Amino acid sequence: MSIEITFPGNKKVDALFDGYTVHTDQPVRDGGDGSSPAPFSLFLASLGTCAGIYVKDFCDHRGIDTKGISLTLDYHYDQVQKMIAKFIIRIHVPADFPEQYDSAVIRSAALCAVKRHLNPAIGNEITVVRTQANQ
Repeated sequence: MSIEITFPGNKKVDALFDGYTVHTDQPVRDGGDGSSPAPFSLFLASLGTCAGIYVKDFCDHRGIDTKGISLTLDYHYDQVQKMIAKFIIRIHVPADFPEQYDSAVIRSAALCAVKRHLNPAIGNEITVVRTQANQ
């Protein structure tokens, strides 16, 4: 795969590949127009959506409805190193999600190709969080 990078103006940078254009921009506070996500935000989103597709596939293969299932991605930033020190992915499942699958769905999310390409020194934590039935 080849990705073409273009510069459409100001702080905008686009990536063209496979018939798609991914637009990026910098926030206004950094001199951009704030018209698109910043490249680093897309990196974070790619990590979360990658883990998400593995969770989706896990559920699909077991006939588990993914309605009510979502993921959140947070991180701890190391101010000294000026890098992310740890990613935290929470897999939010309904109260009736089979507990027997908790460890397996965590392992599935950990298979994410984006995560596997990260420096192993970056910590990661993946957990299952059950929502209450009345929420």
